[in-house]
Amino acid sequence: MKFVVYRVKNYTFHGLEGMKTPIIPNLHMGEVYDQRYAGEEIHYEAQAKLANFFGQNMPPHRHDRFFQLHFFTKGTVRVFLDDVKYICQAPAFFLTPPSVAHSFITDPGCEGHVLTIQQNIIWPILQVDLKVQHINPICLHTAQLNDSYQYDFQVLEKALAQLKYEFENNKQGKSFALKTLISLIFLHVMRLAEAVPPRIRNGCHDLAIFRKFNELIESHYDQHWSLHQYAEHLAITETRLNDICRRLASVSSKKLIYDRQIQEAKRLLIFTDTAINAIGYQLGFKDPAYFSRFFQRHAEASPSEYRQLYLQQ
Repeated sequence: MKFVVYRVKNYTFHGLEGMKTPIIPNLHMGEVYDQRYAGEEIHYEAQAKLANFFGQNMPPHRHDRFFQLHFFTKGTVRVFLDDVKYICQAPAFFLTPPSVAHSFITDPGCEGHVLTIQQNIIWPILQVDLKVQHINPICLHTAQLNDSYQYDFQVLEKALAQLKYEFENNKQGKSFALKTLISLIFLHVMRLAEAVPPRIRNGCHDLAIFRKFNELIESHYDQHWSLHQYAEHLAITETRLNDICRRLASVSSKKLIYDRQIQEAKRLLIFTDTAINAIGYQLGFKDPAYFSRFFQRHAEASPSEYRQLYLQQ
């Protein structure tokens, strides 16, 4: 896996240039996303900021030795936890224990919290305090819950908002506050886990094709392969490829390709000072004017407007 360094304002971030390896990569948030927290046990970030960096279509990955909790307050998310697919409308959350492979696609307007915590903090809470010896991946949204679980969901959302405040402000007792809130968060996650329905597995062959398609996109999005070329490499028809994408991700195969091209353009606009024409050439567009029209159509803003809007935030 190759890493690149992006600079924005006064900070330095380390990002994935492309997951071009068939091995499911291990992502350490403090090293890949924000090096300021490389050695920290707890990392918090807003979902929208992570989507700006990694993209709305997050390829399969895992977090060795870390638990990760995604809580969505707005939007729709399509999640794969191992080989199980979920489609959730916010409010919703999913929890991935250490080393569990997962991927997800979020809507453009998704908002929420992402909490990443070293397992040495969580296992004592689970095994000693909550008497939980094993934990599976969890994905829940409020529509699945009866009234008896609504209180736990509301407390979970409030606790995450409070943790966000504590993480972003250096007040007295910050470490104690974070660990106390994490205990509260996992208490309510475990209570809500009782409402988790049986896991329904997808057809493994179609899922393997979908994952391979995403790997091919990562390797060739800047070469502007045709849909026929992708289908040919997967040994299936374009129609079947499109059907698999619509069933598993609720989007067309072309949109997955376009989204990856747009996401890389956004990364380069936000995290580098590269000229817009040069970004277009770097992404395989031979005509700068066509690149600008393509970006405008899919991002609903011109490249210069998008860059300026981000810098003003």
